[in-house]
Amino acid sequence: MNAFSFYNPVKLIFGKGQLEAVKKELPKYGKKVLVVYGGGSIKKNGLYDEVMAALGEAGLEIFELAGVEPNPRISTARKGIEICKKEGIEMLLAVGGGSVIDCTKLIACGAKYDGDAWDLVSRKAKATDGLPFGTVLTIAATGSEMNAGSVITNEETQEKYGWGSPFSFPKFSILDPTYTLTVPKDQTIYGIVDMMSHIFEQYFNNAVNTPVQDRMCEGVLKAVIETAPKLMEDLNSYEHRETILFAGTMGLNKFLEMGYNGDWGTHNIEHAVSAVYDIPHAGGLAILFPQWMRHNVKQNPSRFAQMAERVFEVDPEGKTAEEVAYEGIDRLQQFWTSLGAPTRLEDYEIDDSKIEIIADKAMVYGEFGNFAKMDKENVIEILQASL
Repeated sequence: MNAFSFYNPVKLIFGKGQLEAVKKELPKYGKKVLVVYGGGSIKKNGLYDEVMAALGEAGLEIFELAGVEPNPRISTARKGIEICKKEGIEMLLAVGGGSVIDCTKLIACGAKYDGDAWDLVSRKAKATDGLPFGTVLTIAATGSEMNAGSVITNEETQEKYGWGSPFSFPKFSILDPTYTLTVPKDQTIYGIVDMMSHIFEQYFNNAVNTPVQDRMCEGVLKAVIETAPKLMEDLNSYEHRETILFAGTMGLNKFLEMGYNGDWGTHNIEHAVSAVYDIPHAGGLAILFPQWMRHNVKQNPSRFAQMAERVFEVDPEGKTAEEVAYEGIDRLQQFWTSLGAPTRLEDYEIDDSKIEIIADKAMVYGEFGNFAKMDKENVIEILQASL
């Protein structure tokens, strides 16, 4: 494995009834809090009232930013930053899923930056400070509750980039599986695809001697594969929601990525697709990832074959490594399809008319991918295969 240093300062508070912890954690940072949330689902399921009651009991002065989009927009983050600067906000609380948390991360850092927050996303500037913030997670998916990463869309320029800084880690995250019980089936499916994709991005790397990391990745994937169909049959199962919620956090808190660099090429391509078409991120991943895998099997057939055998239980008897690999990729796509995930870009009414535009957006920082380098030609081939 490669030499590495590991840092993750997030205090994870997991389990039923843990919302009470917010009354202890937030007042450490001041009195004025900006609560950030999405389209209103937390008001329907009662979480909004519970959060507000807890913050009131803690004696905090509450400000709100509602309406964070599924692909969070820079314009919404700018609104939050304006509130922070105008009202002297001292800390933030993100209540929602990965999109809400990602937006909150930019608000936290943008509130301490003199320029436009898009500078931080587009790599024109680096964050040098940030407001402290916590999260109350409502959807199992991105892992944003326990990492520093954030993805933001500029709707005016149709750009979508990932960014992060040491100042975009949450101070704490509260994960009560109860608050995921009302997540609709389609969003539950997207969350499962997203967390699996995060693990695959890490699994495909060029390091050697990573047996512990490999087994950790494979173990989380197996747990998700075993649990997901049961959850589809009973969306109200606390037990299954608990497993999936924890898997999503473990999928992207860097615990699985010690000692190597994951690929992340598929995410880069998908960001370009959803920047242009504003489709669900995980929907795009469900379509693109199997095609990225097929495109790159020859890069390291044994790596794909290992995944096929250990995760999808492909029998290697009498088969070449490539044959095993392709069978594993087929089983992955079949599994996602069985849950209800999309398989082709045409499922979102996307044709080949903007492939060049998408590819150019994916290539904005040049070639990318750590396991397999992608140039524009590669990107176009994967997009065409995904139509």
